[in-house]
Amino acid sequence: MTPITLLPGLACDAELWRDQVPALSALHPLRVADVHTRFATLPQMAAALLAEQPGELILCGTSMGGMLALEVQRQAPQRIKALALLATSARADTPELIQLRSDAIRLFEQGRMREVLQANLAFAFDPANEAKLASAYLSMIERAGAAQLIAQNRAVMARPDSRPLLAGIRCPVLVVCGRSDLLTPPEHSLEIAAAIPGARLALIEDCGHLLTWEQPGQVNRLLADWLAGL
Repeated sequence: MTPITLLPGLACDAELWRDQVPALSALHPLRVADVHTRFATLPQMAAALLAEQPGELILCGTSMGGMLALEVQRQAPQRIKALALLATSARADTPELIQLRSDAIRLFEQGRMREVLQANLAFAFDPANEAKLASAYLSMIERAGAAQLIAQNRAVMARPDSRPLLAGIRCPVLVVCGRSDLLTPPEHSLEIAAAIPGARLALIEDCGHLLTWEQPGQVNRLLADWLAGL
């Protein structure tokens, strides 16, 4: 059976999937990739994933992980059995977003990582979920450290527009987004789902960008249904 490969978001690790791993591993073999921590660009990350994991791939990526999944699709569409794209975007960064990331990178280089992360917590979570999840989120990002934050932001800034790929995707695709996601707003997920033939779209209420933590039960049910249909 083809394992599910879980792809974490920017500066995140396996803890991002803490509620999904026990639920999904009872249904399907899985693994959590770490290529985003070991290579400098999305194309390099995708090439490493393809080299390290031979055969068919079932990819489930959130945020930057979804962008990486689309890059794997770009490089080896014949190997993709199914895709789940969570809280992500197929668009390239706008000049304004590139400037924001560049400004943040300068602050990371000055040792002001915690300051930047604290200031951006409101963008990561629905307001109802921030207080209970912020501490664990900050700890996870701080484990990655400033060097990884800088490298992964640069990788995301350099990514191409993946929207031209979408109409050619022929595998089963699940697209999920939090209704109050401010970092990759629902319109980005609507755009992806509308462009991919047969894609299934789910918007989750009371949920921001960290949907695997904010609404784990709903995410688990959606992923279990998606897997059952493969």
